[in-house]
Amino acid sequence: MYAEEKQLRQRGFNCIAGIDEAGRGPLAGPVVTAAVILPPDYRNSEINDSKQLTPLQREKLFVDIKNAALSYAVGVVSPKEIDEIGILNATKLAMRQAVSRLDPQPDFILIDAVSINLDGIPQMAIIKGDEKIFSIAAASILAKVTRDRLMMKYHQKFPEYGFDQHMGYGTEVHLKAILKHGPSPIHRMTFAPLKSL
Repeated sequence: MYAEEKQLRQRGFNCIAGIDEAGRGPLAGPVVTAAVILPPDYRNSEINDSKQLTPLQREKLFVDIKNAALSYAVGVVSPKEIDEIGILNATKLAMRQAVSRLDPQPDFILIDAVSINLDGIPQMAIIKGDEKIFSIAAASILAKVTRDRLMMKYHQKFPEYGFDQHMGYGTEVHLKAILKHGPSPIHRMTFAPLKSL
């Protein structure tokens, strides 16, 4: 997982940021991205794609990564904005937000799957980057934990949808709750099956 960053450092890049998102697929809630710059010598064998980890493991690593990072930041785009500009554009917007909040600014960015327009910063989009690249895996954990915590807050506000169980994804329980209660203010109305309501 360290090979790509090692090669980039050999090419003279010193401030490499990994970027990933959480929440592209759910029917409710924001899309959240994280960007993180880790020290060149930082190693942690527990860091992996957030989807491969338990909530408890993610929470522990969330603290470890934040403590170790030279810089980290998140970007959050609301369900309303997702409906207005589409999920792909919303994801890219949240990624740009996260990168713009990094201090120091990166001299290279590694992104899971998508490319974003950032003047003057070279980048590489890597399919399944959260499984292959250390800094992207770390970013995936920051994004996932941040989003899950937001969804737990939404659960307090809208307990009838069971966001604490599914984090807004289209499970059977969630779909039944939408049919029973109608959509909430944080549902993405352009996503099927909400489009037909």
